Amino acid sequence: MDATKLLTADHNRVRGLFGRFKKAQEGEDTETMTSLASEIFQELEIHTTIEEEIFYPWAKRLSEEITETVDEGMEEHHVAKTLMSELRQIEPGGDQWVAKMTVLIESVEHHAEEEEKEMFPGVRGKTSEDDRNSMGQRLDARKRTLGAPGLSATIDLTTEELRQLASQQQIPGRSKMKKEELAATVKPG
Repeated sequence: MDATKLLTADHNRVRGLFGRFKKAQEGEDTETMTSLASEIFQELEIHTTIEEEIFYPWAKRLSEEITETVDEGMEEHHVAKTLMSELRQIEPGGDQWVAKMTVLIESVEHHAEEEEKEMFPGVRGKTSEDDRNSMGQRLDARKRTLGAPGLSATIDLTTEELRQLASQQQIPGRSKMKKEELAATVKPG
């Protein structure tokens, strides 16, 4: 799978978690918020690791403009990691914890949008489909070594099964996704 699509799938999976977190927050459901925060942290830790170890060094070689976006992305990762560290030290559900989670969510949403609108088009313009697919395989393999289910965990599900999982996980844009995108985005049920 194309590396930029794989990373966008990660973004969409986290966006689904964010949506579920916000719904739990509205319902003042601290138990669900705490559980979702744990999932969010795990997803973000794996995602930032594969970007920093594999994708960013590769992308930085493509152009000066991409390098600038990567450098900014590294700083945004630092902010997210700092917030997650601080959140782990605060009692879940309290005002400070909820405020810090809100800042984390807003920061990550900004970061993901910037990558998708600024960095990924540049990467696609400077690389071949084969190069992006090869990079996608490397990213997927590294995700598996970090304990995340790879694409192989969901690729054999039917499109309908994938759509049902995407609906349950509140994945944004799921109705427009093709089977491979859905398989990369959903967490196995």
